[in-house]
Order: sequence, then structure tokens, then C-alpha cells
Amino acid sequence: MKILRLIAYYCFARHLPASDARFGRWARPLRRCVTNGLFKYAGKNINIEKGAYFGDGSQIEIGDYSGIGVNCRACGPVKIGNDVMMGPEVIILTVSHKYDRTDIPMRRQGHNPPEPVTIGDDVWIGTRAIIMPGISIGDGAIIGAAAVVTKDVPAYAVVCGNPAQVIKYRTENPEKQD
Repeated sequence: MKILRLIAYYCFARHLPASDARFGRWARPLRRCVTNGLFKYAGKNINIEKGAYFGDGSQIEIGDYSGIGVNCRACGPVKIGNDVMMGPEVIILTVSHKYDRTDIPMRRQGHNPPEPVTIGDDVWIGTRAIIMPGISIGDGAIIGAAAVVTKDVPAYAVVCGNPAQVIKYRTENPEKQD
């Protein structure tokens, strides 16, 4: 059954309109239905957007009200918390090439073992951000558009740039928070 769901997703549901497109209202629940049972864990009301790539999904956990954005790429092991917003074309990497030997071309050295990526609750990841293997993003963090995240991100930090750096914290003015 899982193979049929993967075929249905990659051949059909992946190409349906985005949720905010003119005829996208019906595409979101259809993609959710097709991907049901593919992920290691899928919370309530998840959203898998148009063009999202997640391999076979078996090493991906997605919390309640979270999703994988338009044309995003996330191959496990990846754990996405609750209420995570992901902009278009985000890339989450968990594997990298070996390059430590100079006597063998890098393409023939293989890959390092997968390093899990963990994304906390209530995180916003901007368009075209890249998250490198082994990264942990704290609760409430904001990852700016086109940021390349090479180090762990503390809770409630706002990061941007290449490499991503903390520019401020969302908790600096606690009196303005709800």
C-alpha cells in the first residue's frame, strides 16, 4: 500500500496546485490523504505543498499544523515540530559527501552517515533557506529567506545570512508579547 501511495503522490498529487492557488483548496486535503501513512509520524492537519520532495517519508516526523512548503526538499531523518511554517524551496539536508582524502576524487568517497535535523515548535523558515545536516532549530525561531543554517539556532532567535547568524531574539521586548 505504501508503494501505491508513493506512486500516487509523485506521479499525481505532487503536481496539484499550491494551497493558495485558485483551485488549491481541494489539493491540500487530497495531498494529505495520499501521503497518509508515508511519514514516520504525521500530526493533525499537516500540509504537504505542491512539488514537495521527501523521499519515501519513512524518516520524517511532522507535528500538528505543520508542513513542507512548495517545492521543498526534506529527506530524513528530519523531525518537524508543531505549528512550523515553511516557505517555498526550503532545503533540509541530512547527508553530506566525504572529502577528507585527496588521493580519491570526492565523488568516489561516498557519503557521511545521516545526521538528523530537528526543528522545534512554532518555527518560521523563510523561502530558499538551507538547513545543513545535524542542525537543531529551537522553538519559536525565525530563519530568514535564503539563510544557510550551519550551526544550531537557539530558541526564539531570528537568524539570516550565509552563514546564518543571530540578528536578534524575539523575546527582547517581553512587554510587547501576547
